[in-house]
Amino acid sequence: MTQVAFDKEKTVQNMFSAIARYYDLNNSLLSFGLHHGWKRKTLDLLDLQANNTVLDIGAGTADLSILAAGRVGEKGRIIATDLNEPMLSIGKKKIQTRQLKQVRCALANAECLPFPDASFDAILTGFCMRNVSDLNQALREIYRLLKPGGKMACLDFSTPVFPPFRKLYDFYSFILLPKIGAWVAKDQTGIYQYLPDSIRKFPNQMVFKQQIEDIGFKGVDYTNQAGGIVAIHTAYR
Repeated sequence: MTQVAFDKEKTVQNMFSAIARYYDLNNSLLSFGLHHGWKRKTLDLLDLQANNTVLDIGAGTADLSILAAGRVGEKGRIIATDLNEPMLSIGKKKIQTRQLKQVRCALANAECLPFPDASFDAILTGFCMRNVSDLNQALREIYRLLKPGGKMACLDFSTPVFPPFRKLYDFYSFILLPKIGAWVAKDQTGIYQYLPDSIRKFPNQMVFKQQIEDIGFKGVDYTNQAGGIVAIHTAYR
């Protein structure tokens, strides 16, 4: 890992640690509750089956893992991974409260995951990929860990498809979101300035689709949500 990548990783992790206990609340406030539907749609597109073995990369507070548990049943297995311990600790408590014995948590870096090749039937990731230091390396890890024919689904912010809506969204994300987010979380790390900037720098729908294809994935597609505010990319190994 280069010094620049290391510095980004350290900065991002420090910011997420600082706002971990407010993360779920701010997700609901800042997305007007829409993130719940985006996550359910991601699971719909992933089309999990009973008994599947699933990896959730960048699980954070484990919302996607909890939803996935209802799809794979008690005989399935889900591993929720994240590099941020405070975020994952909150997720672990939510999992324990719901007594979801098929879900396990593990601290791990999305760019270097401690699992054997072809270990998972399905891999999902939500609002994680734009925070990694090396996006191609994170995609290569997903490809490595999927079984042949396995499916991945990546939910993340993207580019609104209608120009007038894009201008309105930019005003919200660059002006209002930082103020509201920082006020609710009592944050002074700058994470709510970092988040819209990370969204702006993340590849748009078509560029990210091509990037996934270049790794070797097949059947790559994407589904816009909320006019392209977020997109769900799916692909097969």
